Amino acid sequence: MPQNGTITRPTLKTPRAAAIAGIIFSALQIVVVWLFRTLLPADPLEPGAWLLTDITTVAFALQLIPFVGIAFLWFIGVLRDHLGATEDRFFATVFFGSALLYLAMYFLSAATIGSLVVVAALDPKQLIDSTTLHFGRALAYTILNVYAAKMAAVFMISTSTVALYTRFVPRWIALFGYSMSVILLVGSYFIPWGDMVFPAWVLLLSIQILIANFR
Repeated sequence: MPQNGTITRPTLKTPRAAAIAGIIFSALQIVVVWLFRTLLPADPLEPGAWLLTDITTVAFALQLIPFVGIAFLWFIGVLRDHLGATEDRFFATVFFGSALLYLAMYFLSAATIGSLVVVAALDPKQLIDSTTLHFGRALAYTILNVYAAKMAAVFMISTSTVALYTRFVPRWIALFGYSMSVILLVGSYFIPWGDMVFPAWVLLLSIQILIANFR
């Protein structure tokens, strides 16, 4: 077997693969956010009545999250491969590091809610309005809406900067990414449905890449 061979098919090393992965990530993420926002109260200190009525649907939303992570990893991997030698090392580090940190904290937040669901399966009435429930909900809320949101904003800034230099997407998408990242940096903890900003921007970016690829 040649030492300089590659195990990645050329057809998978195209912007189209990154666009498809980005669309899958965005669609799944939007569904997950919508489910959590409609089932779980916005207040992290709520008593937990959803444990008696919506726990099955919450568990279903949690099962989607690993697939969200897989699609996001595929998206950043193929996108970096597409940029190739044009990718600056500094922005590549920030781009890749912020993406991994966002995904790690997103999984940690989901794991915290998942742990509450597992414990509630034994006796949900004991968990309702308990200190354990309040701590878990507050922890998941803080990780997702403060730390993960900030890493998503850094990812948007670094990606938009690379886009401006390499011009792999139109300039207006990069500028739009800057403006949306400011919303996440400043108001992610206070703006309702702010966690829709990141997947919506990735969806816009992916659709533009897919259109440009077909052209």
